[in-house]
Amino acid sequence: MIDNPEIHEPEGRGIEGDHSFGPLLGELDLHLIAEGRHWQLADCLGAHVMEVNGVQGTRFAVWAPNARRVAVVGDFNSWDGRQNPMRLRREAGVWETFIPGVGPGDRYKFEVIAHDGNLLPLKADPVARQTEMPPATASVISVPDEFIWTDDEWMATRGEKQQPDAPISIYEVHFGSWMYESGEGNRWAVSGRRLIEYATAMGFTHIELMPITEHPFGGSWGYQPLGMYAPTARYGSPTEFAEFIDACHGAGLSVILDWVPAHFPSDLHGLADFDGTALYEHADPQQGLHPDWNTLIYNMGRNEVRNFLLCSALEWVQRFHVDGLRVDAVASMLYLDYSREPGQWTPNRYGGRENLEAVDFLQQLNSIVPERSAGAVIIAEESTAWPGVTAPESAGGLGFQYKWNMGWMHDTLRYMQHETVHRRYHHNDMTFSMVYAYSERFILPLSHDEVVHGKRSLLQKMPGDRWQRFANLRAYYGFMWGHPGKKLLFMGGELAQEREWNHDAHLDWAALDDVHHGGIQKLVRDLNELYRATPAMFGSDTDPAGFEWLIGDDHTNSVFAFLRLHQGQCVLVVSNMTPVPRSDYRIGVPIHGRWKELLNTDAEIYGGSNVGNGGGADTTAHPEHGREQSLLLVLPPLATVILAPEGYSI
Repeated sequence: MIDNPEIHEPEGRGIEGDHSFGPLLGELDLHLIAEGRHWQLADCLGAHVMEVNGVQGTRFAVWAPNARRVAVVGDFNSWDGRQNPMRLRREAGVWETFIPGVGPGDRYKFEVIAHDGNLLPLKADPVARQTEMPPATASVISVPDEFIWTDDEWMATRGEKQQPDAPISIYEVHFGSWMYESGEGNRWAVSGRRLIEYATAMGFTHIELMPITEHPFGGSWGYQPLGMYAPTARYGSPTEFAEFIDACHGAGLSVILDWVPAHFPSDLHGLADFDGTALYEHADPQQGLHPDWNTLIYNMGRNEVRNFLLCSALEWVQRFHVDGLRVDAVASMLYLDYSREPGQWTPNRYGGRENLEAVDFLQQLNSIVPERSAGAVIIAEESTAWPGVTAPESAGGLGFQYKWNMGWMHDTLRYMQHETVHRRYHHNDMTFSMVYAYSERFILPLSHDEVVHGKRSLLQKMPGDRWQRFANLRAYYGFMWGHPGKKLLFMGGELAQEREWNHDAHLDWAALDDVHHGGIQKLVRDLNELYRATPAMFGSDTDPAGFEWLIGDDHTNSVFAFLRLHQGQCVLVVSNMTPVPRSDYRIGVPIHGRWKELLNTDAEIYGGSNVGNGGGADTTAHPEHGREQSLLLVLPPLATVILAPEGYSI
């Protein structure tokens, strides 16, 4: 699946061991590994089926510079480390060997004896491209890349679909529980096909998959991965995953993967204490142990570790044609004192709390991925006010293309959870985001994190009786889709799921038989359709001239009204966040004539009360809000209405 695999010439000399086959790793490979600049690392290390001197077999290579001895063990040698010892290429700390007759599908691990003579637990291959089904932990020799991609045109133009002036509406998915299927097999083909059809019908532009990198514990949802180069065996083979990505592109869907370079679990078969030393992690627990998750933190100051992670990122965007990576827990990487009390962290060389090595790594990530995989984007989940997350490195920024707007999410959800009679006292929660809306390129996230661990589902967060809860959620979605910033909704949000998300069960699809749940689904579909068809709602997301408050201070009535503007197009968004209908509500507008009601979240088709403006309203020569003309609108209860002048242009 790699488009241009690098050929590794057999050159150089072995250091140790009695072997029938000479060394296969080239001196250039070893030099680049040692420098941390080998951009085809998984083509060099790991297990690779090949023919040597007319003999078919597999070449194994692993980085373990401090080990006394390393051997390959597997089904093919009864897991006996005495049979296939490896040769040390000391200049890079890499061990290698070639084993005849071993091939695709064979399971293997590395037997490592530490420098002090201790035999370590068997280690899985850090760069394995395939693993066996968890909870088993062996690596698997993968089939050589033979998949034929059909998305050449997509790959050549995918960057255009992810620019700041493009419509981006992301459907975040935990693949295993979107439509739960028990047992093994190619779930990418079965559930994947259904997911593609569904996301397309719902009008989303992107699917974002929670981590599918191999991980030992399913309850981590993938956020504690060990197989940074291997799609989890839970859903199928690497080739079947590639087929899913290709099918997404064929259907017009971009794919983003959650990717976790911040930390890794301490499972004995994994990266921890890999060669008897803190190889991948920091030896100092003040830098190497994550206090919240009891996981280990990568040593970003080590060239080989940075190379390992950067090449993992490239593996997904190059080999698997993934369109973007969403980097998890960026804040935990940036701050040395993250979740630590005084005395529990080590300052940087300037005495500060900034993790300079992590900053350098993130800047390098955001430089090398676009450079080597055109059109791919990198997105930050960063929950603090770190400056310049999406600014270029040349301007002192981290270089991400987008950042999740966690502030918007927290503020607006807090507002929506207040009883409607109290919202007048919290009005600024809905308006504050515009103070900093153009400081970064933002995505507005309603993610999985907001519907787990006792936080309740989005619907259950809404106050009032059953009707009001659905109406609140509809109004909130209308406000969100109108607000500047790209959109992200976690699966189940479009169903107004009653219960919290459960990773061991699929979504409550049966709820769609209810008119209110089905109405929310129709609303999200129609919001996506309107959003994608209306450049004023996305084209100027990063331009302050693309937004104007008309009413941002009506605390008494809890009403918000703003314009979205782009290249002569104008859209009016009005939200009434109380259950009281407002008749004859006057709003000054920049264009005279008839304004068409494009969407009303209180429409009967969405489960609403069908209060509205009969499809539109005409301006009158009544000055208001600094305009020469105004609209006299009916504002439905707990609803957002979206209008535009007929002709859609100024």
